[in-house]
Amino acid sequence: MFSYVDEKVRIFLEEEGKLKTVDEDGIIISNSKKDPYLSILGPVPIPKTFPDGQEIVLDWYCFVRRTELSAVVEAGLEVDSGNGEAFRRLVGSAMTVNSIFAMPGFHNAINPLVRLHSCCLTGDIFGSMRCDCGPQLAKAFEDIRESGKGGVVYMSGHEGRGIGLWAKAATYLLQDTGQDTYQANRSLGLPEDSRDFSDAAVVLKYLLPSNEIQLLSNNPEKIRQLEAGGISVSKKQSVEAGLNKYNRRYLKSKRDKGHLFKGSLDE
Repeated sequence: MFSYVDEKVRIFLEEEGKLKTVDEDGIIISNSKKDPYLSILGPVPIPKTFPDGQEIVLDWYCFVRRTELSAVVEAGLEVDSGNGEAFRRLVGSAMTVNSIFAMPGFHNAINPLVRLHSCCLTGDIFGSMRCDCGPQLAKAFEDIRESGKGGVVYMSGHEGRGIGLWAKAATYLLQDTGQDTYQANRSLGLPEDSRDFSDAAVVLKYLLPSNEIQLLSNNPEKIRQLEAGGISVSKKQSVEAGLNKYNRRYLKSKRDKGHLFKGSLDE
């Protein structure tokens, strides 16, 4: 990942403690050791203004999978045998840089409030009302600020539950013909949900002394994957925001797939 950075810059970042390599257990290792899993860069100070005008300097950590080129080549050979999905996932994980935006002191926080958020360009950035992603993200930051400790883990490669932005646009057009969000994915020959949260579990193990969090989510699958990765979820707190006439059917489809909503989705 840092092949394009001057070697002196890489050494400087490592000496300053801003660039770390960790194994699958979130333990710092040297580059000379085998089985590096993630590169983690940070914290980078990010000033953020909240809606009421309060300014807080958040800690931003970037993390990326340390996938060896040989593994990509080997997976590529499997495409001919019909295993193209495995290749797509591997290449995606190796090229995606994910993030944590955390309250000050997150590195030493005990049982912090954490939102595990899948990126959504249309909702998070452009305010689309076809989903609830943007309002969920905004509410998560508010809840975390109120708790005084916690952070948002932002998974950049999860657009459309892992299918990518181009395919997501196609699914929207299919949804406009009557398909639900899961049927539309299947119509493209893609998984209903291919998101992998294992990298998030590793970086949380690196950052947190207790490996225990409170999770902001309506999705039981996030809890399952985090706990399988070694993170204890002591409490689940729902995050519901942004229900409107454009996304009601979408949210009902998620509820039918096991997402938990406290409020009613009926008109």
